[in-house]
Amino acid sequence: MGSKRITLIALFFVCIVQAQAEVEFPVEVGMKPESITKGFNDNYYVTVMNAKEPGDGEVVEISKKGVKVFAKGFDEPKGIVYLNGELYFSDVTRIWKLDEKGQARIFVDKSDFPETVLYLNDVSLDAQGKGILVADMGATQYMRDPENNLWPLDSEEAKKVPKLGRIYHISSEGLITIKQDTSPLMPNPNGVGVDKDGNLMVGAFFKGNFLITENGALRPLKGEYRGADAVEQDRKGNYYVSSWVSGKVWKIDPKTEASTVLIEGLESAADFYLEEDRGRLLVPDMMAGKIYAVPLKN
Repeated sequence: MGSKRITLIALFFVCIVQAQAEVEFPVEVGMKPESITKGFNDNYYVTVMNAKEPGDGEVVEISKKGVKVFAKGFDEPKGIVYLNGELYFSDVTRIWKLDEKGQARIFVDKSDFPETVLYLNDVSLDAQGKGILVADMGATQYMRDPENNLWPLDSEEAKKVPKLGRIYHISSEGLITIKQDTSPLMPNPNGVGVDKDGNLMVGAFFKGNFLITENGALRPLKGEYRGADAVEQDRKGNYYVSSWVSGKVWKIDPKTEASTVLIEGLESAADFYLEEDRGRLLVPDMMAGKIYAVPLKN
């Protein structure tokens, strides 16, 4: 009887220690975090742009032990994913590959792309989980007025925004093809992903369209999400989109396409990670330097 009691007490304290060791959000990760994914040993990895000076960008690890710099020496690291035991992330005009020891090497560079790339941003896994998709936002310098606000869609300046944005597919061997060519619906695409049926999803930053492909053609869902950043879909078909500009994240009904705000009041909602098994989104607030856990149900 005594040994059983000791065992139960020991298990009780183990449970307490494990509970205390869980990562508690929000978590401060540094200056200008952009994207987050789950990677090695179920830890989380965040791209941190810092001051956007050449070479000051980092990848930060969040674990039960805390937050630490995992790798550094990048320019403007953005979208990040975990594939085949390695991390892949975009950095202006190249994609880096990062192993579990924090050693980075260039996976593909600017000259490897079939068209001129200007500003690579979001990265996601492809439908088969064997390669990646990456959005090139194109010419980002034409989107904003002198006060750094997006030009009104009905303005003359909006008509002058070059339609240069594309979505690329990159195989695990580094073969690059154009997944979605330029379109008036997405002059500056940011978010990219695939839905549960393998169709492409795109968040069009300037126009605010949440786009999906139907029979090979882009179609915008209802609603306007200017500053659209991350796009995702869960197993039930619900869509999710963040807005860097408005600091909001929405959940979109797949049947009615009506949207519900999951969180608002962030300084800038960037490229989130859908952690469906825990019923949450992990959302970087870039300008606040924090990662928030946002429940999928409000």
